[in-house]
Amino acid sequence: MTPSAYRVQSRPGWFLRQVRMAGAAADGCYPFTLPAVRCLAQAGGLELPAGVTFLVGENGSGKSTIVEAVAVAAGINPEGGSQHFRFASRSSESTLAEWLLLRWGPRKPRTRFFLRAESYYNVATEIERLDEDPGSPPLLPVYGGVSPHERSHGESFLDLVVHRFGRDGFYLLDEPEAALSVRGCLAMLARLSELAAQGCQLLIATHSPVLLALPGATILELGDDGQLRQVGYDEALPVRLTRDFLANPKIYLRHLLDDDDDGDGDGEDWYERS
Repeated sequence: MTPSAYRVQSRPGWFLRQVRMAGAAADGCYPFTLPAVRCLAQAGGLELPAGVTFLVGENGSGKSTIVEAVAVAAGINPEGGSQHFRFASRSSESTLAEWLLLRWGPRKPRTRFFLRAESYYNVATEIERLDEDPGSPPLLPVYGGVSPHERSHGESFLDLVVHRFGRDGFYLLDEPEAALSVRGCLAMLARLSELAAQGCQLLIATHSPVLLALPGATILELGDDGQLRQVGYDEALPVRLTRDFLANPKIYLRHLLDDDDDGDGDGEDWYERS
């Protein structure tokens, strides 16, 4: 192997190379009916680059299911946390992780963490429990010195990525913008940029046009045709819809609230034309 080829192979922030399905999926059963999962099976796998990769798509497309399954297949707790967290409050994860094969590069991440917005409350409770163990080193300092339960939801998310996330890490985030204001999203974007520069790899499911603006990030969008393709920032659906709405909200509001063309009250016509 030439020196230049070795540098490519050992590129910082490129730990997980590929996600693919092992064997034939159980057609007709959840989660294999989700568009993102069907696409993963049909494509033969998903190649992941170094740095930050965003997954975008409509609600129900399966992007969060993919992120969750990759986390579980990577040895991380389904409800969130690091690979050392082993708690369960209510099992709700899909079986997809059992079907995934992960191809890692020669370098392994120094640490791993899964931020699942909907269950971070449970992670916070586990952090407090572990911190009370007299036989273990203090845990709260790693999370900013304050229990996440004593911070707002958004503040606790930012504490996590600032204090717990460090260099050479592999991090999975499921809709981190769920608890963040626009200013909070900007702070998150700045931290994601720092983490990428510190040799981290991140896979993030998001609807946030703010986060998608991260320079150098890869955006993979699941389209209405069920295909997953790389798109530019201006092409991404959350960006296009947000821009269109902000440019002329009256058009959207008229169709949503007053002028439902087909008369069924679901407000779908404007969306189909957007």
